[in-house]
Amino acid sequence: MKEAFRELQDKIRSKEAKVAVVGLGYVGLPLALAFVKAGFCVSGIEVDKDRLAHIRQKCSYISDITDTELKKAHATGRFTASGDFQALKGSSVVLICVPTPLKRKYQPNISYIKQAVKSIAGNLKRVSLVILESTTYPGTTEEVILPLFESCGLRHGEDFYLGFSPERIDPGNKAYSLARIPKIIGGIDKEATQLCSLAYQKIIRKVVPVSSARAAETAKLLENTFRLVNIGLIDELAMMCHKMKIDIWEVIEAAGTKPFGFMPFFPGPGVGGHCIPKDPLYLYWKARHHGFKSRFIKLAAEMINSMPEYVVDRVEEGLGKRSLRLKDAKCLVIGVTYKKDIKDLRKSPSIDIIDILQKRGARVCYFDPLIPYLKLNHINLRSVGLKKELLRQTDCVLIATDHSEIDYGLLLRHSPFIFDSRNVYKGRGGGKVDFL
Repeated sequence: MKEAFRELQDKIRSKEAKVAVVGLGYVGLPLALAFVKAGFCVSGIEVDKDRLAHIRQKCSYISDITDTELKKAHATGRFTASGDFQALKGSSVVLICVPTPLKRKYQPNISYIKQAVKSIAGNLKRVSLVILESTTYPGTTEEVILPLFESCGLRHGEDFYLGFSPERIDPGNKAYSLARIPKIIGGIDKEATQLCSLAYQKIIRKVVPVSSARAAETAKLLENTFRLVNIGLIDELAMMCHKMKIDIWEVIEAAGTKPFGFMPFFPGPGVGGHCIPKDPLYLYWKARHHGFKSRFIKLAAEMINSMPEYVVDRVEEGLGKRSLRLKDAKCLVIGVTYKKDIKDLRKSPSIDIIDILQKRGARVCYFDPLIPYLKLNHINLRSVGLKKELLRQTDCVLIATDHSEIDYGLLLRHSPFIFDSRNVYKGRGGGKVDFL
């Protein structure tokens, strides 16, 4: 057994290993606090000045982390946050949790990963474990990150070990916290996988080692592609059922009574967040480089991306049945976050819906108990108060995100027309409600 391996193993087991987390967003901050809670000293690296200011003020900007949890982490004296990569000097375990957006429609952007690796390499302690958490295409860890470290004179298996462990955080999920979600782990070699497993076992109940970093990278993309394809399918079926005058929600509920071979997915106005809208396209892009075109991924992505436009078409259709035009109609959009009860606007379909409504000439306002104002692209709006006078003057109320803290009874009593994209009024509403 190599001396470097034994040294890291002993430090992780004894919790003498200092942990550094690069990127304190929805993935990085919960991980950092989990390692602090487990007894490790943790340095967080965050280049976003606003986030850094919030952390130093002990004020959380993430719904799954409370201010109290942040204060407790600071109070231990084992948690610091900095915008300078020199802060990771002396760290034996480094986690990379940076964004991986798309450059264009189907092209990955791993520039944040590359920049992070270059900055880490210049400050990396000899004999360290580096783990990438950011979702990316198969081969990134081995084909991109490993050569970048080695180009700086670092040797894998002697100076550092490298692995990939995909994030699986589900914002707002109370049933499955970070510790309860099994962790997939794939290293560059067997020793790297063992070290990654040992580190995560300190904060995660169950780790799932796989044969390689490539396998771990692909497993994450399979999870999100599975959801993308099934959501795209149910969205298309919702369109079809509308044409055939069949209630898609009743159909799903009926099919869901089968105790095997069926998993219910639900239609909606689109998909937001950081995973489903982009992650499968990383797999699509990589497959094309191997001469394979994934038709399912492309079709499902196109179907989901078309939903905001379809929702507005349905609103226009509903207004037409009531002898109203979309142009100059007063539309109230309910909910602008991408997910119920989560303060997160990333790729929210509600934003696209508002933009489309405005471009078609509608007069748009919105209500969201979590988002007091919107200033994105061409949208500059403030959340309105839900008053019966406002509702009576509104031509259409469009339920885009079904937050719990909304008085749906008030909407139903005083709105002349509601378009419900979330099945909030299941079996209710009479002729006043149109369903997706």
